[in-house]
Amino acid sequence: MAEHSRRRFLTVAGSALAGATLASGSAAGESGESTRFVIDLREVDRADVPGDVEIIHDLSRIDLLGARGDPDSVPGTASTTVDIEMHRHETTGSAHHADGSVGAEGDDGPVAEEDEDEEDETATPSRRDLQWDKAVHELEADVHEYTRGAGSRVAVIDSGVYDGHPDLADVVNGELSRNFTTDSDDFRPNGAGDHGTHVAGIVAATNAAGGTSEGRDGDDEPTGVLGTAPETDLLSLRVFSDTGGATFTDTVAAILYAADVGCDAANLSLGYPVPYIDPEEYPELLTIAEYYERGVAYARERGTVVVNSTGNDSLDMSPEDVLSLPTEVDGMFGVSATGPIGYLWDDDIDDDIEAEEALEDLRRPTSYPASYTNYGTGTDVSAAGGNYDPRFPENYFYDLVFSTIVEDDGADPSPGYGWKGGTSMAAPQVAGAVALVRSMYPEASADEVEALVRETADDLGETLHGSGHLDLEALVEATEEAADEFEDEEEAE
Repeated sequence: MAEHSRRRFLTVAGSALAGATLASGSAAGESGESTRFVIDLREVDRADVPGDVEIIHDLSRIDLLGARGDPDSVPGTASTTVDIEMHRHETTGSAHHADGSVGAEGDDGPVAEEDEDEEDETATPSRRDLQWDKAVHELEADVHEYTRGAGSRVAVIDSGVYDGHPDLADVVNGELSRNFTTDSDDFRPNGAGDHGTHVAGIVAATNAAGGTSEGRDGDDEPTGVLGTAPETDLLSLRVFSDTGGATFTDTVAAILYAADVGCDAANLSLGYPVPYIDPEEYPELLTIAEYYERGVAYARERGTVVVNSTGNDSLDMSPEDVLSLPTEVDGMFGVSATGPIGYLWDDDIDDDIEAEEALEDLRRPTSYPASYTNYGTGTDVSAAGGNYDPRFPENYFYDLVFSTIVEDDGADPSPGYGWKGGTSMAAPQVAGAVALVRSMYPEASADEVEALVRETADDLGETLHGSGHLDLEALVEATEEAADEFEDEEEAE
């Protein structure tokens, strides 16, 4: 988290978009034109807002309104600001692995080939062995001996989560999930892609898919993937649709809602995409940063840790002329990305491969900073987001993060599995970690939860990793000690 002062010049970190303009999906309109904008109730009384201005989101808890109409019709010189669009922090295309087989190279990377012989699916590692991000923490053997996240709640603020996926069906809370866009669909993906479903699997996949297969010890075992906190209560708060990015007020409305319904963590894997903005021309960006700060403060006061990815521009956020929104907003918990180079590259890919063995044969460790990650000020910790070698060897995708996806997220959705890479994949590793902490120590404040994550992180250098690299085993051990101390103090009173 970071706090920014006034600046003469401002660089906004994000994916470069040629000719991008500061607006809510398009260039800001002329006077009288209907557009999305923000109303600051500290600058104008609500009673003075014209009746023909449509209120999209009531954010009066933090003295804001998300509106649509003519901003010039609202009184006050500083009462309105354009409602900017945010974009997802995903840096690589996904590689589908729907049936357990890896096949030909497609436009977005390797894609699954259909296997006509359903019984002959032993030519690849198990899906669990493709999850190096979980294996390196010894998730099942060590971490889940303490907790699997029961009693916690996590919001995924993203493109929607497909609750028809067998690895997510038991964790998605459909009653509390919501759509925060202006479309008429529900919380599920509706054409905006499988980004949210992939993120959700990293947090909470239950390894329930595909029935069972014979394990290496001769016992039957599930054939899905496993998330960090598979017993958490997961909310899908959709802020993206098939029409474009999420507006600022969509995302803040979701943050406030997550706090109001008792979420322990709210995961945002998104950011503002326009680089190299002069604040003298676009002062709205510093205003939006202050508005985000209001929303995050509201959430933290209610115990919700707001986690965000740092972005994928290989950018040092430390200089005063750089601002990454919303990562550098004061109170936001920023996560940079790491990943291995060489996972499974040199192995004969068959069903005898095990993650523990493959992790011993890497060119770079899983804690190695990803080539694309933003870093510096605003980075609280690093976590697994996937990595890649620029030369793109045949098996490069094994270095990305493997999780749940939905294929054809429109009229005929189908559950699947795929690789993605980005700081988008790193943030939910921490959101899942927060769920583990709150499962064991529900009385912990947001400050205390964040302190536990930072203090137990593996110190690998502040610039690239913040306080360090996420260490789940050390985290749950420290949380158990903190919870015991709290109970002892309560009994002594």
